[in-house]
Amino acid sequence: MFQFLLRLSISVLFISWVVGSLVFLLIHLVPGDPVAVMLGDWASPADEEVLRQQLGLNLPLWEQYWVYMSNLVQGDLGQSLFYQQPVSELISQRFPFTLQLTLMALFIAILIAFPMGIFASIRAGEWPDHVAMTVSLIGVSIPNFWLGPMLILLFSIGLGWLPVSGAEASGSWILPSLTLGTALAAILARMLRASLLEIYHEDYIKTARAKGLSATAVYGKHALRNAMLPVVTILGLQLGTLLGGAVITEVVFDWPGLGQLLVDSIQRRDYPVVQACILVISMSYITINGLTEMVYAWLDPRIRLAK
Repeated sequence: MFQFLLRLSISVLFISWVVGSLVFLLIHLVPGDPVAVMLGDWASPADEEVLRQQLGLNLPLWEQYWVYMSNLVQGDLGQSLFYQQPVSELISQRFPFTLQLTLMALFIAILIAFPMGIFASIRAGEWPDHVAMTVSLIGVSIPNFWLGPMLILLFSIGLGWLPVSGAEASGSWILPSLTLGTALAAILARMLRASLLEIYHEDYIKTARAKGLSATAVYGKHALRNAMLPVVTILGLQLGTLLGGAVITEVVFDWPGLGQLLVDSIQRRDYPVVQACILVISMSYITINGLTEMVYAWLDPRIRLAK
């Protein structure tokens, strides 16, 4: 188990370095001058040069990369060019909102997916199964940037039940969480149904039925527990995807999370903030994948013995 965790930790560190390097290089290849954006169109070349030297943007790219990586190892994400405050403070202010939105979307997805997937597997081939799979297919196909405005038109503008945007009002998390969790619910429901249908044909399920166990014991204790392995994998991968997908949803609902901060910083050419936002989202994805692999290895010892 120790060797498995050691290899997993080394892989996470290596991938983190690759992601950090790619983020730095890609951001600096994007057209646009942050100094010109900050000073405006009427700034003199001398003022631009002074500010460029203060920010270290006059250094060669390799030297900027060395400074960036050195600071990153020390936990220093740099100074925002626009907000003029440490990037770590901006991240610490915005990340809880993104985390809240992601966890609520995950809760809604599980709340929808598990009853739908279990019921569809029990009634496989019948009309409830067809209805559930059709609904899940629609859920996968609808993009967030369309579903979000439709929910706003219906529940906020039409019925007046929920706030349109922001995070201050009561219940403001419901519409963005529902928008973000719908696609995940559809994916989980289809995966759970397929996994359960495969488990139902195993010999131990037939033995449990032959012993006269109740349907709750057969489906809940035996079948569902063993069907969770692929579901846990998909859940972990999709949880990381939720963090990235929250960017669009946060913009639609003006949610004050990392996604909104990232889009605003891209428009302002605020390199340190953009790099930090992408890096935090990427690191969250990597960390979640690593934890998912640990949970998977704990559920199925064959995984860690094979590595």
